[in-house]
Amino acid sequence: MRKLIMVLGFLGMIGHIVPVSWAQDKPAAHQSPYFQVAGKEGVEQFPLLGTKVHVNIAGVVAYVEFIQTYKNEGNKTIEAMYVFPLGAHAAINRMQMKIADRVITAKIEEKETAKNIYETAKNAGQIASLLRQQRPNVFQMNVANIMPGDMIEVTVHYTELIVPQNSTYEFVFPTVVGPRYNGEVKDPEKENPWVAMPYLRNKEEVPYDIDIEVTLNTPVAVDEVWVPSHNVTVEEGDLYTRVKLSEEVQGGNRDFILRYALKGNQIQTGLMLYPGEKENFFLLMVQPPKRVEVRDVPPREYVFVVDVSGSMNGFPLEVSKTLIRNILNDLNGKDYFNIVFFAGGSRVLSPYPLPVTPDNIRQAIAMLDSQQGGGGTNLLSALTHTLALEKKEGVSRTVVIATDGYISVEKEAFDMISKRIGDANCFTFGIGASTNRYLIEGLARAGSGAPFVATDQREAQQLAETFLTYVSWPVLTDIKVEYRGFEAYDVGPEAIGDLFAMRPLIVYGKYKNPEGEIVVTGNTAGGPYRRVIKVTDYKENETNSALRYLWAREKIARLSDYASVGMNVKDQVAELGLKYSLMTEYTSFVAVDTVVRETGEVVTVKQPLPLPQGVSELALEERGSFPQACFKSVAGSLSLSRNDMAAAPEVKAESSHLVAGNGVFPQGWTQDRFDTLIDPVKSKLEDLFRKWSLKKVTLEMKTDSHGIIWLKVAGFTGKECHQADLTGILNQVPLPQGYIRVVLEYR
Repeated sequence: MRKLIMVLGFLGMIGHIVPVSWAQDKPAAHQSPYFQVAGKEGVEQFPLLGTKVHVNIAGVVAYVEFIQTYKNEGNKTIEAMYVFPLGAHAAINRMQMKIADRVITAKIEEKETAKNIYETAKNAGQIASLLRQQRPNVFQMNVANIMPGDMIEVTVHYTELIVPQNSTYEFVFPTVVGPRYNGEVKDPEKENPWVAMPYLRNKEEVPYDIDIEVTLNTPVAVDEVWVPSHNVTVEEGDLYTRVKLSEEVQGGNRDFILRYALKGNQIQTGLMLYPGEKENFFLLMVQPPKRVEVRDVPPREYVFVVDVSGSMNGFPLEVSKTLIRNILNDLNGKDYFNIVFFAGGSRVLSPYPLPVTPDNIRQAIAMLDSQQGGGGTNLLSALTHTLALEKKEGVSRTVVIATDGYISVEKEAFDMISKRIGDANCFTFGIGASTNRYLIEGLARAGSGAPFVATDQREAQQLAETFLTYVSWPVLTDIKVEYRGFEAYDVGPEAIGDLFAMRPLIVYGKYKNPEGEIVVTGNTAGGPYRRVIKVTDYKENETNSALRYLWAREKIARLSDYASVGMNVKDQVAELGLKYSLMTEYTSFVAVDTVVRETGEVVTVKQPLPLPQGVSELALEERGSFPQACFKSVAGSLSLSRNDMAAAPEVKAESSHLVAGNGVFPQGWTQDRFDTLIDPVKSKLEDLFRKWSLKKVTLEMKTDSHGIIWLKVAGFTGKECHQADLTGILNQVPLPQGYIRVVLEYR
């Protein structure tokens, strides 16, 4: 009879490139997105007939009118529910509902009050619409009592600030909400029921029309305008430029991105003043100094956190690989780096920072290229592991996160970064044609970094170079704003982080008197910076009324969107929403028709959404676990997660038993307890020993509450041995926490 002898002892951390599979987070039963299935006969399954978007950009402010048309072509009365995105900074300030020739202006109410008004009207047989915020960039429209033959229009109005970067202006209109992973939410049914939305399969056409028209009214003539995301027609007038979306079958499955530059690459900066009836508002936009490059750039440590979940499978992951590959190849020889891959679990390239050498970069790229994408998106778990990684002493750390952002725990992620990142910076890359920009911008904001969005591989290549420039040579640091003789109050942001991009410094606020001056100071690589703005050089203008909405939206963002988890800001945010007639997390718009009708049974229909362009159907089919082909080690051997190994085919083992002798265990552990712990995986370990003709193997590892952090095969006697497979098996049991030396001998 052969026996497997196990001897344990503790030791210090060993330094090698070690592909590691961390503990797989167990998938929870939760509400998730799903594919559209056939509904009841006679019930309209696609009530959204179409959307029209009219945008007027005047100077640096976009005024948007967003019209949704619903029609019931079935024979039963329905309630339509539609989840849709808007910009994370959109200040929604008005809503109207049109039924035939009747127009009802919606009222802004406290969230629960609005819901009660809507439900009462719904039960009474009245047509009603309710607009709620699920996230700062995700909204839900409910329209009740749409009887057969009814056509109803709901119009939403919002304003948004257009901020240039590198002399280029960009307006983005998101068209679809990507399928959100809900696995890290404690109580998804209560917190995020909107996530459980139906999606169409990739080959199905978008069942509604989308029409977008943008009119540019700029103080300086437009030099160039382009739309990389869609086919458009451009009409140029003497005082305007109009851009119209061409007819596209699948135009509603990706962000509409419009970019333009003014003659001479000019940008509009300065001070905008709005004299209100009770309050005055200002907006300051200061163009930063030109970037100063320095020759002696200090070394940095880069930790790349790469999303390889199901929604990243295929095209998005290839974009991400292009991005990370280009950054790795351009790192300075004095730098250090590491990579964390995550989906339903996490995996790290090395237990400690690696120096930038040709061999290390080659092995990192090989590991990167082996990723295939599958499983859930456990970002919080990945961030926990990332922030616990060993840091290179005396070197500044930069965390780089590449993801499509399809999660529902944004605030928890912001909280973790802001509280635990220390003096490091966090830069983010949104990957794909319809990324969650709220997450991408919020993580960068929490980590005092900058956000990027790469929609394709061409942009990924360009952004890789831009990113390294930003990190190496910030435009302006240690920024301070001082008001002299200008009585400003309720100013935001309260603290201004370093400016990495060539984009204006922006400050919102209220003021009492249009006089005095504003002084902006900071440091550049070339020395101190100082800029004085004289308030009297700018006139108050009543056409700047959008400033009150933009100020209130920014105030709400600071209080609520990016606030710490658990902070009670409901009353403050609701008060702002009601005072300035703004959509918030705690206020909603509700419109009710006065006509009461006999509706009969009302069937609730969730409007199906298209999958964003390039997103695999794995985004819905694999939630919470890695497929077996997801992770491969640098050497090409498969590294399986805990759940994958548990599901792998099992070969019947020969009669044998496992003995643990001469063990040194963590405090509280005994010989008998450890024997009981490893009993479920004994047969799998023996199967590997027989398969590899192993007689003995020495393993070194470090573990924590999540499982194995890193593992190394220090030596073995036999034909072959793959550490990834051993990691996968040992990760199926809750090992004692600490540094462990394990000698496995098969007798």
